[in-house]
Amino acid sequence: MRKKIKWHGNLKYAAMAALLGAALALGGCGGGNGETAPAETETEPTEAVLEIEDETEAETVPEVKEDIPPQEGMVRSSLTHQWVTEEENAKRPLAVMYPIDRKAQPQYGINRAEVFYEILEEGDMSRQMGILVNWEDLPRLGNIRSIRDYYVTIGLEWDPIFVHAGGPEVFVKPILTREDVDNLNGVGGVMGSEYGAFYRIPKGSRSEHTLYTDGEHVEAALEKAGFARTHKDVYEPDHFNFVFGDEENDMTGYADTYDAFEIDMRGSFPVTKSSYHYNAEDKKYYRSIYGEPQKDAVDDVQLSFDNILVECCAAGERGLSYKIFHTIDEGHHGYFITRGKMIPVLWKKEGDYSPTRFYDGAGNEVVLNTGRTMINVIREGKDHFTVNGADFW
Repeated sequence: MRKKIKWHGNLKYAAMAALLGAALALGGCGGGNGETAPAETETEPTEAVLEIEDETEAETVPEVKEDIPPQEGMVRSSLTHQWVTEEENAKRPLAVMYPIDRKAQPQYGINRAEVFYEILEEGDMSRQMGILVNWEDLPRLGNIRSIRDYYVTIGLEWDPIFVHAGGPEVFVKPILTREDVDNLNGVGGVMGSEYGAFYRIPKGSRSEHTLYTDGEHVEAALEKAGFARTHKDVYEPDHFNFVFGDEENDMTGYADTYDAFEIDMRGSFPVTKSSYHYNAEDKKYYRSIYGEPQKDAVDDVQLSFDNILVECCAAGERGLSYKIFHTIDEGHHGYFITRGKMIPVLWKKEGDYSPTRFYDGAGNEVVLNTGRTMINVIREGKDHFTVNGADFW
């Protein structure tokens, strides 16, 4: 049986005054004015005695929060916070380069991406990169297109194996051929071998948007390449700051909160006109491109996300319409969107393998909801987007 403390005489008041004084010395609670509270006085102090007596009435025991896995050996995914096996959580993902051109649709395997990126490439055209952990059973993956160096720098924080079809050698080769960077290169050559992972549909074609792979081919290629299948020690598993257990971040308590039901990214991606519609029933954002739902050709299901991040980067042009995005940086702003709300944030990324961290106006790392995350990387000071019809830069 729990014990109840019973106070006698002045000890009760002395203890309360001491606690109150300590609280005031630490700045008080809420909006205190800093004045010292008057001390309690009694004209006839009596001896303070502390007694312990059994409590006869039941007391409410504060519940200790526990995040109990549904099955033994399961842990929270570092990408989605969903329950996964320890083996799955230790597995290196693929970072797959997908074109987003209208004539490249539909895409295969995009709905397996736990984290999905869209970033401009040349001109006003953009490209996508999906971070996939579970791909082994996919009957087709792609089509596959070329990579850019800023996709590598932003992708390395997931310690992935990059799946791509070449890239502008002068910019990409220095980082892609580093000893610590593993990749399957669909066109082979100086930036890496294809290791037999790819094929063309139709067979024999050499044109763009015809290069594919699948789970079986990737599995064989990784065996041939000898790439490590589990994360390197440099990988930081505490990547996103997710909610505790099965809790939910409904975005209450944040300052500068905006309603966010319709997000239109055409001011940042003018060709694809990427957009998101919030469904209040399942609390997810559904993605469209070219004014139509973006669906995975494998399952014919529209892409949806629980979290959306907009990352405003310092960016520039470097000839032949190629761009550069400074994804390793700090002090730049962005936005976090979830559960029908949006807040402004600041972000920073300290190195290749360092996670990109997002902070609210009070300096606290934002809390993401369990599920998949979409990251839109745009040019700071140049690109914009609308939320419920209002412009944001």
